[in-house]
Amino acid sequence: MPLPIYRLRRWLVVIAVLFTATVSGMYFYARLRQRNVLKEIPNKLGIDIKQTANRFQVSKSDGKRTQFTVQAGSLKQFQLDGSAELHNVSVILYGRDSSRFDQIYGDDFSFDKKSGNITAHGDVQIDLEANPSGQSGPDQGTPRELKNPIHLKTRDLVFNQNSGDAATSERVDFRTPQATGWAVGVQYSGKTNILTLISQVHVTLSGQKAATLFATHGQITHEPHEVVLEHPRLEREGGTMQSEEATFFLGPDNEVQRIVATGNVNAESTGQEADQLRARADEAEMLLIGKQNLLHTATLTGNVHAERIGSQPMQGDAGRAILDFLGRNQLRKVHATDGVRLAQHPNSASTPATKASNHASEPQNFDLTAPTVDFFVAEGRRLDHAVTSGAAKITISPAQNSNSATAQSSAQHTLVTAGRFEAKFAATAAGSSRLTSMHGAPDAKIVNLTPGLPDRVSTSQMLDAAFLPEGGIASIIQKGTVAYSDGQAPTKRTQAWADKAVYTPADRILVLTGIPRVSEGSMVTTARTIRINRATDDAFADEDVKSTYSELQEQPNGALLASASPIHVTSATMTAHNSPAVALYQGNARLWQDANIVEAPSIQFDRDRRFLVAQGTATQPVSTVLVQAKLPQPGSAQERPAQPSKAHLDSPPSKAQAKGESKGNTKPEEKPADEGPVAITSARLTYADSERLAHYEGSVVAKGSNFTASSSTMDAYLLPRSQTSSNQPLAGPISGPGQLDHLVAKGNVVVQQPTRRAEGKTLVYTAKDDKFVLTGGPPSIFDAERGKVTGVSLTFFRGDDRVLVEGEASTPVVTQTRVAR
Repeated sequence: MPLPIYRLRRWLVVIAVLFTATVSGMYFYARLRQRNVLKEIPNKLGIDIKQTANRFQVSKSDGKRTQFTVQAGSLKQFQLDGSAELHNVSVILYGRDSSRFDQIYGDDFSFDKKSGNITAHGDVQIDLEANPSGQSGPDQGTPRELKNPIHLKTRDLVFNQNSGDAATSERVDFRTPQATGWAVGVQYSGKTNILTLISQVHVTLSGQKAATLFATHGQITHEPHEVVLEHPRLEREGGTMQSEEATFFLGPDNEVQRIVATGNVNAESTGQEADQLRARADEAEMLLIGKQNLLHTATLTGNVHAERIGSQPMQGDAGRAILDFLGRNQLRKVHATDGVRLAQHPNSASTPATKASNHASEPQNFDLTAPTVDFFVAEGRRLDHAVTSGAAKITISPAQNSNSATAQSSAQHTLVTAGRFEAKFAATAAGSSRLTSMHGAPDAKIVNLTPGLPDRVSTSQMLDAAFLPEGGIASIIQKGTVAYSDGQAPTKRTQAWADKAVYTPADRILVLTGIPRVSEGSMVTTARTIRINRATDDAFADEDVKSTYSELQEQPNGALLASASPIHVTSATMTAHNSPAVALYQGNARLWQDANIVEAPSIQFDRDRRFLVAQGTATQPVSTVLVQAKLPQPGSAQERPAQPSKAHLDSPPSKAQAKGESKGNTKPEEKPADEGPVAITSARLTYADSERLAHYEGSVVAKGSNFTASSSTMDAYLLPRSQTSSNQPLAGPISGPGQLDHLVAKGNVVVQQPTRRAEGKTLVYTAKDDKFVLTGGPPSIFDAERGKVTGVSLTFFRGDDRVLVEGEASTPVVTQTRVAR
């Protein structure tokens, strides 16, 4: 992320140069300590002194080159106490290697022989000028070219010839082509060669954006050659920088080579900027190269923290950060190490209306941690991309100001890990940058953590995360051998596999594509697309859905779904809930086990209870097929019981009975038994395998061999599988179709056979003896050949023409016979 330190680089360089100039100016006093010219003037008048009228000159050399020359316009007199007054004094210092041409000059000086103090009365001017060609030029030669010197001005400077110390309590002004400055009070120690700026250090930097450096105290030393400031504070248009101490390390030519700021180093942007920047560290070190003192690297160590406040809040922490610069102090790269953390939290001032209108776009808190992160900077001012090294981790949690953030959801968070992350940033309208995407590979993993629940984990070869403009992750795409598990016990565990998965943290939905497959306990589902809610473990499947329920236990007392064989379901869509284990299949749904089939537009299936609810429509009703129990053959031991020997007292014999009696009361002819299936359709079906009861309602129609029965509702009672396994191998599994025991139909019952039609309110059909008992209405039966019969109860059989009629005193049996003409 962009740090304001790079904007301060030019000022720090210039500041160092200014204080270097001060060192060089005061260097003059160090030379006076070794061989003070004024000290020797009283003792050497007439010795090596050239005096023309009122002018004189004194020089000091080491036998090869002149080190300094003192010139005065006049020597007024020596006082009785040994003092002297000099006027129009000029001192030129060449240095030990003749590399300098520094000049110090003033109008009035006095010398106190008793104390050894040499005092300047009034202003003292100092010009500091380097002379690189001095060694090769003539002795005491003037430089070929006088450039812009560093100029200092003070007054009332006191130099002691015995100690070599110099001091003034007055203000010291200095000026360079890049800056001007001043301080109050200067002290110079001849023994330690330390120049001390006592207080109120001020430096004003010139340029496009003026800046001012303040310090409470400063020291300049010759060995080591450095400038030390206490509590420096740099103020500029748009930002400030401060620390408890700053040290400027100087080179042989007084150039700034290194700057070290220690103790609570802080930098902050101010003003009307859209995004405010703040940074701090325990220590900051800057290395400079070249004649222009260009910033090469800046190293921040110890509790490094940087943050951006505004439209795109972001925070960064590290134990150490190295900033690399390119060209003209342009930031190129930031290398952060020792526990790097990058956090992006949404702005609390986000518009609530926007969040309420689009739940999926609600931002989240984002935290990235890694041992090392390299941030690459574009145009020297904004982040372009970042790369992690080592085991990196991303933490996503709901924003505290999110509308959907409840106490439970706030405790939930998501961890994203990978072998390496690469993040990309985009420029904003305000000129800063925002995180837009992140790529992780290899060994990508997403873990959802909720207190009190097992971790939900998905793994893949790689992942790509897209970030919201307001902050937080919009989506995460996983690719390559995607696998998901909710961590539940094996009987309830949800697992998924796919080629690709898209996860949205806002709603915690995982969308699987590319041959997706989901396993929930003993259920396995495939489809074109599968969605999993990682918060609730609900699953949603679309297109070509197929589910298989396996590992089922046999239920001897069950019926339609009692087998241990797998249960299969196909549909267009599916919604499955883990607790309770309920799945809703919609769109041409079809459920079957062995030979038992249920078809409907919608089937809701509870795998634990083996309970289903099927819902049909007017054009596509619910359809089931049931097998009837085998009927006994005529003459067998299981032959149906004989018909009643007499009818009700109030009921006349039926035509069938009369016909039988006319033939000597012999039994009518039996038709072959038929154990064909019964197909039942309705608007709705409810089936509970524990009760072996299928309840149909809404336009119910049951079709069997040679009969059709319709009613408002119908209950089909099935035989337990333990009674229908006579045809199964010994000790084999209970399989085969469920067998119908009897039907109970109610409401507008109509039974049709090829030669007759019966109507009533209630019908009981028994599959074992193929018998229909019709009551209510009163019931009636119409035979095209024999006419219509009405009574309290009508009993007839599918396999023959017999009809048993019962009546009461209030409802006698009525027979209407058609007369042929």
